[in-house]
Amino acid sequence: MKNFTLLMVAFLSFSFSYPQENNLQESDEINATIEQLLKDAEESINSVNFDEALRELNRALELARAIDHSRFIALSSSLMAQLHYVRHENDKAATELQRAISIQREIDDEAGLAYSYLNYGKIFTAKRIFERANEYFDLSETLYKKLGDTEGLGNLDLNRGILYLNTSARPHAALSYFNLAEEKLKASSNHYERVRVYFYKARAYLNIGKLDEAMAEAQKSLDLARKNDFGGMVQHTYWIQSRIQEAAGNHAEALSLLKINNEMRDSLYSLNREALASDASARYGVDAMKSTVNELTKRQAENERTLKVNKLTTILSVALITILSLLTLSLYKNNNLRARANDLLQKKNSELVTAKENAEKASLAKAQFLSTITHELRTPLYAVTGLTHLLLEESPTENQKEHLNSLKFSGEYLLSLINNILDLNKLEAKKVEMLESSFNLKKRITDVLIALKNSAEDKKTQLHLEFDADIPRKLKGDPLKISQILINLIGNSIKFTENGDIWVRVKKVNQKDSKVKLRFEVQDNGEGISKEKQKAIFENFTQGSLQINRKFGGTGLGLSIVKNLLTLMDSEIHLESELGDGSLFYFELDFEALEPAAPQDAEGKDLIPEPLSNEIMHNKKILIVEDNKINQMITRKILEKNNVICDVADNGTIAISKVENNDFDLILMDIHMPGISGIEATREIRKFNESIPIIALTAVTLEESLDEFYLNGFNDIIPKPYKTEEFFQKINKYLSKEKVEV
Repeated sequence: MKNFTLLMVAFLSFSFSYPQENNLQESDEINATIEQLLKDAEESINSVNFDEALRELNRALELARAIDHSRFIALSSSLMAQLHYVRHENDKAATELQRAISIQREIDDEAGLAYSYLNYGKIFTAKRIFERANEYFDLSETLYKKLGDTEGLGNLDLNRGILYLNTSARPHAALSYFNLAEEKLKASSNHYERVRVYFYKARAYLNIGKLDEAMAEAQKSLDLARKNDFGGMVQHTYWIQSRIQEAAGNHAEALSLLKINNEMRDSLYSLNREALASDASARYGVDAMKSTVNELTKRQAENERTLKVNKLTTILSVALITILSLLTLSLYKNNNLRARANDLLQKKNSELVTAKENAEKASLAKAQFLSTITHELRTPLYAVTGLTHLLLEESPTENQKEHLNSLKFSGEYLLSLINNILDLNKLEAKKVEMLESSFNLKKRITDVLIALKNSAEDKKTQLHLEFDADIPRKLKGDPLKISQILINLIGNSIKFTENGDIWVRVKKVNQKDSKVKLRFEVQDNGEGISKEKQKAIFENFTQGSLQINRKFGGTGLGLSIVKNLLTLMDSEIHLESELGDGSLFYFELDFEALEPAAPQDAEGKDLIPEPLSNEIMHNKKILIVEDNKINQMITRKILEKNNVICDVADNGTIAISKVENNDFDLILMDIHMPGISGIEATREIRKFNESIPIIALTAVTLEESLDEFYLNGFNDIIPKPYKTEEFFQKINKYLSKEKVEV
């Protein structure tokens, strides 16, 4: 026992005193061995020697696992993926690459990742998923550029060219990439990729119809492939030469080359049929891997003995040659059929592209037509609604009053249709943009309710506002879009509710720091909507039913506009309704809180103030800037009936001069006028008078953004033609002595 103890002490002393340099040297030798095995495996793959490649990859993986070298483990998987890819086993190749990429990302191996991304792109190209292939090529390109790897970029150009060759038969674009690849790989020792460049250049020239150039590139491919013993590329080159000869009309030569191709293909793949028989789990266990390799060796020896003994091989070979000859003839005919099918597909593709372009032109023409026609309709409609209002105030007889009210209703219906078409057209043309500004939400909703109060009273319907007391007083968002959404929702409820009630509720859902989420609800006890119609009503020109359309009228555009606006604001509209029991519309929006909540009554309910009296306008001086004489006359008479002192300017230049030399309480400014526009005139007036209210009184077009008016100094906008109630409400608002928050 004493001697055993002394031996153990001596052994441990020797072990701990052994120089570390020996361990490092051994590690370097293993690394070099693994690198050589991986290099040999790549060459074996290129030579279509799959059995040898598999042996070298498994040995490299065994050594890499023994020293726990993550980069070599990943590279082994990446090369195994290349092996599966060459054998057209794309799903297995993808599995190996996922394993490699996972390790390479973890260890930040950029060179390995670039190679794996490139191979992934090749797999997606083979699967004809070209968009995903491009994504992985882009990832690979970013890393190769970062690493300054010219050879890698050349390989990438080659595979982008192959993608273009397969995508939509764009041989000229593909040829450009092949030329770039040839230049970058000119000094490379990677002869396999250079062979592929020549091969695919031959294919591109064949597609273009340059047969001499195609044959020259094919010969380069064949010479270099033979020199480096790249059996697979030799076989592929015979195939492309067969196609070139066929295109040149040399059918006998084409058939001869095709036979050589088929014989080589069958010979190469029959020799390696057993190479990938072992499954992936066995390859990643060392003991199982050794037993699988031994089993393959025994099986190969038995097969060789069987082949030597079996005299039937000669007979089978003759039969095989006969079958291959028949298959060659069949393949020749199939190639012709495939070529004709490709021509037909290209023709159909061209027709589809033309149809797409025509559809886009038609959509643009529709948008321009709608913009023009809605704008042109506004001028005569302004005269209709304005003169109808004036005639109603001139004590008409009962019969005349009935006719005038019908005319007023028709004018307002047509106005609503024009406004909705313009709004929808803007949304479809993507000309609606978000503009964020600070605003008082409660004041904004109150203004909407005041504007709609008369319409509700005509239906003997009451409007109610419930506003959460905890909502911040000042918010940052797009107040115009919110007003437009609420006007459409509340207007929809008014249309379908008689002798009823409509509730507008705003509640705070949550608040984190300055970010606040609010829930908006519009509920009525009107007609209600059946379950089967609830989704359809948010589509263009759709209502609950034909009977509802006939009873209540309308275009079915308001809710579609609401849906599109909320989508633009990253939200969506929800609906709860039962036929005969009313409807509840609700949505949620995010805002930035700028000021805390203001004190409100305990119940959080708010009375809707009455509209300002028209008496505010009495003896006020208003400048009307308008170039259309009929519009001048109508606007002037409407105002003068309310004891307003009016002055008129025919264009923007006269308006600037009159404001400089006179005192006005308010300006109504048209936009489209000869000379300088209303926007330019407003900018000039704001240089010397920042306080006078200026309201844009204009027919808005598709190209105009309402936000642009506010940014250029306008206080508000009244789109022509207008409802007189809205006209007076906005003028009274700015003539009022109270400070109005926007």
